[in-house]
Amino acid sequence: MPKRVLTGTVVSDKGDKTVVIRVERRVKHPLYGKIIKLSKKYHAHDAANEFRDGEIVRIEECAPISKLKTWTVLDRIGTAKAAVVEITEPEALAPDAPAEPAKPVEEKVEEKAEKKAEKKPAKKPAKKAKTKDVAEADA
Repeated sequence: MPKRVLTGTVVSDKGDKTVVIRVERRVKHPLYGKIIKLSKKYHAHDAANEFRDGEIVRIEECAPISKLKTWTVLDRIGTAKAAVVEITEPEALAPDAPAEPAKPVEEKVEEKAEKKAEKKPAKKPAKKAKTKDVAEADA
């Protein structure tokens, strides 16, 4: 019987000589007919520890290597996607340009409070009860 070959994405490479691969498959829901993605994780043998998170690889079925590992990694199909990095310091982008000093948190909070005060109309002062009215109500 031929060995199964699957394609998936490396989810974890933390184990020694082991990678965890997520294989996704698309199936049609039996009742509603919507196409849904189902995924399953496989532990695969990576003898050289050469595969990293996010890479797309092919795995092949093999004889059991350990309790969970019954697959070996054949080859790399795609590389990992680059992670998005946000630069919080403007000096890193243009070191020649003078950068404005960052405002302390207290100033930012005060500015927000002032903006809220400008947006809301002033409330009418509540009427104060006169002492005569209070005395009559108590009696």
